[in-house]
Amino acid sequence: MVELDRTLSYRLHQLHKLTDVASQRAYLAGTGLTMGAGRCLTAVGSFAPLSVNDLACKANLTKGQASRAAQSLVDQGLVCKSGSLNDSRCVVLTLTGLGETVWLKAMKVVEQRNDEIFGVLAPSDRRQLSLLFDQLLAKASAGDKGLDRLDAEADCPLDQE
Repeated sequence: MVELDRTLSYRLHQLHKLTDVASQRAYLAGTGLTMGAGRCLTAVGSFAPLSVNDLACKANLTKGQASRAAQSLVDQGLVCKSGSLNDSRCVVLTLTGLGETVWLKAMKVVEQRNDEIFGVLAPSDRRQLSLLFDQLLAKASAGDKGLDRLDAEADCPLDQE
């Protein structure tokens, strides 16, 4: 029988929890945003234009969480919400001028955190780990029965985050 603390899912969750605290502090210090708001802002800035459903997918949130996050970013003047040209029932999210400035700061936080977390690995190991994650994400998004979807409410594959 496999030891629980040697399983991939256990170790990923442990790494996630250990890095979340430092990431939260980094987002607040670097942008003044919570980690959740920062993640949503980086998704909008990186993948705009986004619908709320797209934001849920890209930020790994439920539709309700994405809607609340989007409204918070709109209220802060960081994101603009406008009607979709393709579907009058949908809204499209894009960055405002201020949002772009804060997005650039948030992307620096993301880059710094990435370097801090993966800095322990040699460049060749980073590349290999990235390829391995690509394989795992492709398998999960293809519907592997052994890997659960992170957000059953969002209609998106896992490798689009």
